[in-house]
Amino acid sequence: MRESSSDINCNLRLPGCFTRFAPHIERALDDWLPGGEEVGPELAQSMRYSVFSGGKRVRPVLTLLACEIIGGDFRPGLPAACAVEFIHSYSLIHDDLPCMDDDDLRRGKPTNHRIFGEAMAVLAGDALQSLAFEVLSHSCAEYSPSQVREMTVSLARACGGRGMVGGQVRDIEANSEDIESLSRLHAMKTGALFRASLDLGGTAGGATLKQRDLLRRYADAFGLAFQITDDILDVIGDPDKTGRYAGSDEEEDRCTYPAFVGVQKSRELAGEAARDGMRALCELKEETRDLQEILNFVLEREG
Repeated sequence: MRESSSDINCNLRLPGCFTRFAPHIERALDDWLPGGEEVGPELAQSMRYSVFSGGKRVRPVLTLLACEIIGGDFRPGLPAACAVEFIHSYSLIHDDLPCMDDDDLRRGKPTNHRIFGEAMAVLAGDALQSLAFEVLSHSCAEYSPSQVREMTVSLARACGGRGMVGGQVRDIEANSEDIESLSRLHAMKTGALFRASLDLGGTAGGATLKQRDLLRRYADAFGLAFQITDDILDVIGDPDKTGRYAGSDEEEDRCTYPAFVGVQKSRELAGEAARDGMRALCELKEETRDLQEILNFVLEREG
């Protein structure tokens, strides 16, 4: 079985915003997660095992940055950031299951179902998904009813049939016949939650419709650059840095950008996506240095 890589696991130095936001994100996640007295010890342990498994928190960081850029303070974005991370954690648990990708390791650790069993892993994922929406609905002190409604719709769309679930179906069916269909698959499976992350953050910060649209444009470009780079690393990456052996996508007959257009053209496509993201940030006309830095970091990562 292959080892699933982390979101961003490399030797390049993480942008400073990750360090700045990390303690706030970790504390908020811990506060929202239920204890064993509420849901039973095994379910609570299973949920916490995956949430605190060593990820870099890319999505909640994007949420907090969007909130800070629009509203001037990242703190109102914390509930939204937690909701996004709970959805991401749930998706990883389910992706690793034997009926899906059948992975034994994630981020160098046994996957959830290897520790707690398949049934508990499914239930932990289900619980994390519902917890995400509970967090949003119980955050009336931070958000207005209209903000809660907008964020709930955005997150539900990202993780449903028009987003992550639909993308996973396309991946299982392996029906990507060309680069366009592959791009649609990844826009749903990977890109949709990046889009929701920035959209929720912008909404939490009081973004206008124009600002939300520009944040979504950046998110779409970010997600595409992220996925193309990930595909390239599977071909030429150092296994010690990527956390998986080179060629695993080809061995498992996965549709990838290099498989369709080669490594060099894939690099060009990633660069084009990054430029699209930068143009969206320029139109935003706010202080976006951190979002620029994260996008450059994604292009330069080695794992």
